Amino acid sequence: MTARVLLTNAGRGASNSLMRSLRASGVSVVGCNDDRFILKNSDAERNYLIPPRGHRRRIATLRQILQTDEIDLVIPVSDDDVAELSRARSRLRGHLFLPRQSVIALCQDKYLASAFLRGKGIPAALTYAVKSLTDLNKIFRRLRRGRSDRVWCRVRNGAGAFGAAPVASAAQAANWIAYWRDMRGTPVRAFTLSEYLPGRDFGCQSVWHDGELFLIKTYERLSYLTSGSRASEVSSVAALAKTVFEPDVVETCTAAIRALDRRASGVFSVDLKQDAAGVACVTEINAGRFSSATNIFDFTGKQNMAGTYVRVALGEPAGIGERYDFVEDHYMLRDIDALPQIFRAEEFFDAILEPAS
Repeated sequence: MTARVLLTNAGRGASNSLMRSLRASGVSVVGCNDDRFILKNSDAERNYLIPPRGHRRRIATLRQILQTDEIDLVIPVSDDDVAELSRARSRLRGHLFLPRQSVIALCQDKYLASAFLRGKGIPAALTYAVKSLTDLNKIFRRLRRGRSDRVWCRVRNGAGAFGAAPVASAAQAANWIAYWRDMRGTPVRAFTLSEYLPGRDFGCQSVWHDGELFLIKTYERLSYLTSGSRASEVSSVAALAKTVFEPDVVETCTAAIRALDRRASGVFSVDLKQDAAGVACVTEINAGRFSSATNIFDFTGKQNMAGTYVRVALGEPAGIGERYDFVEDHYMLRDIDALPQIFRAEEFFDAILEPAS
């Protein structure tokens, strides 16, 4: 495939991982960022310093790059970039492959997304919006009824378990929220409380066009980066993950995306966690961007998902057979300042020696 794409947020780990996946499909990659120091870490062939988000010249600068570098497609890497490019889609016509703007807006609000999915009968974490600190006792009583002895407190938008922590009482939730309000400037109304889901943790990513599912894959998170320094102890950023065959997870994810939009297009990355009964419940949907763990979807199985996305976006033959592309017992290992490693289960202890006792 001969295609040339522009990635936003170049230099970040998620962007560099996506670049590796795209290059493996023969795609040429250009990067851009408004932070010159982060941009220095980009693996793209060419890198452009662009105006900051909200600047009146930012979209015009992107348009100029599209023309001068003969770019076929712009791929946003962060939620903020997805929202910004979605709003500017009329000025970037022909260069975007995104879900509808209303779908993006709904998915970027975790409370609204959960309420929407539950209203459609799709398993999703029971979630309540926090309007004031005086609401917490009432919400706690609702969530604790017949459920876990803890509750999940988090900000209703953002990534990487931003502002998230398990709490065991309304007083703990109030202290956590008050800290973020006073020290981080996060409004009380930005928080939610939801049921605590104790089971297995899944990621599911898929590519769609006009309501047709082209490709879907699943993995399970086994451990998390920097978990010891996080109040949440977990996040969407796995340190160790493995590919898994989970048809029920696929069924839930496809039902959720079809409920959002019968003519869904673009990439959707869904996080799910099992409840006490083993039912996988949607905790969030990232509409329009790839997971930071996309390499596990791109370097395992028959299809490279990032490459499939570009082919579908540009109207090229995707060459897909089975839509659910899975291969079991492949692992991805990640750490800070290290390239992700992907290997089969039988390779786990290759070149590792144990001294004689």
